[in-house]
Amino acid sequence: MIAVEVNPNNVSLYFCSNSILCCFQLLAYFRVMQKKSLVLLLSIFMLQFSQAQVLSERDQSRVVDEILNERFNVLLPQLMERTGIDMWVIISREYNEDPVLKTMLPSTWLSARRTTMLVFYNDTIKKQVEKLAIARYNVGESIKAAWDMTRFPDQWDALKDIVQTREPRRIALNTSVDFGHADGLDHSHYEMFMNMLPAKYKTRVVSAEPLAVGWLESRTEREMQVYPQLVRISHDVIAEGFSAKVITPGITTTDDLVWWFRQKVTSLGLSTWFHPSVAVQRNDTANFEHLRSFSNRPKDDVIRPGDLLHVDFGISYLRLNTDIQQHAYVLKPGETDAPASIKKAFAISNRLQDILTSQFKTGRTGNQMLLSALAQAKSEGIVPSIYTHPLGLHGHAAGPTIGMWDKQEGVPGSGDYKLYTNTAYSIELNSSTLIPEWGKEIRIMLEEDGFYDGKTFRYIGGRQQKMLLVKYL
Repeated sequence: MIAVEVNPNNVSLYFCSNSILCCFQLLAYFRVMQKKSLVLLLSIFMLQFSQAQVLSERDQSRVVDEILNERFNVLLPQLMERTGIDMWVIISREYNEDPVLKTMLPSTWLSARRTTMLVFYNDTIKKQVEKLAIARYNVGESIKAAWDMTRFPDQWDALKDIVQTREPRRIALNTSVDFGHADGLDHSHYEMFMNMLPAKYKTRVVSAEPLAVGWLESRTEREMQVYPQLVRISHDVIAEGFSAKVITPGITTTDDLVWWFRQKVTSLGLSTWFHPSVAVQRNDTANFEHLRSFSNRPKDDVIRPGDLLHVDFGISYLRLNTDIQQHAYVLKPGETDAPASIKKAFAISNRLQDILTSQFKTGRTGNQMLLSALAQAKSEGIVPSIYTHPLGLHGHAAGPTIGMWDKQEGVPGSGDYKLYTNTAYSIELNSSTLIPEWGKEIRIMLEEDGFYDGKTFRYIGGRQQKMLLVKYL
């Protein structure tokens, strides 16, 4: 935490490891501060605190590599045992990276190098997973160089030797019909691999889909120590964007706000995996349409008092991603809260979240959870739409798809994938509710990030249970 050290002539900021002590020091000082000085000091404090949340590039690199080593040494052996795959071969070219390979590169590698070949072999006799690179150099700390160029001048011959000396029962390649994330082996390399492979091994080649998806969807203990910070930053940015600090009713447009969110991410030293969006519902004749909300919405819609605002926003940090949607109401002059009808609509979408997350049980498919949640919601008089997806190393990540906005009857393929423990999700959905004073229905579209530990589902950084209010200054 940032603390303040003061004397009559000096104010300085420093890091304090004891948050409670820092708070008491601040409170004691605030008692003797004049109002204007207090406001200035608080502004400095909050600015420095928000900047302190994001690690330097060097520290980010260290954390990414520490997490990657944990994934290789703890997670990968578990997944290879679970799937029964004893050899996983990943081949990718520079600037045409396999989505899985990109998650395995050390933090200082921004791309593959030439043709990058990785082999993971689960040696059940030695009870260890070999992590090999058919390269002249190690790939990070965990993957060791295994190309003896004096014996094998050709890289493919070196790969063939590794296969032959280990005699794997199943050789998994990244090919998949249902998950693009697990379909990263290009056609040229597939043909080259099969042409290199001796005949007796060809029948042992299988899809790596269950292993690749497991690698991508599984969150480690260290990742889940980091994830709350990403969600907290995302929530803080949304709260600032949906405030009078940024919005001036009658002047600020939705596109102004979109670009404010985009610039804020960059200014914090972060990145994002998608362009933010801001949409308005208001007391007019326009009815909600999914396509209009997500792709055809007006860019320069001036924000007015009485508007219901919606944002879709996320960040990328330490190779993890957030995906969050929240609402704010722009108060009219004299109002102190949103209309009761809109608050009721908001509570209904909160209830829909509860219905969906109660369906999380290990082994259930995305389609089973979707259909059960929809049936229960409809029995309670809710008009629901659920389109929830896995989250982690990608924003729209691999794992069980729980509906799409245009596929409420179930999603073939990815929706048939089962729920596993230690996986994260964006709980994305909406409900439709009539607003009598507007004479039409509105959609409360919520999305919050959560984690399933095998027993319970929890929101990583809480969820929005009350609309943000935009007030006049």
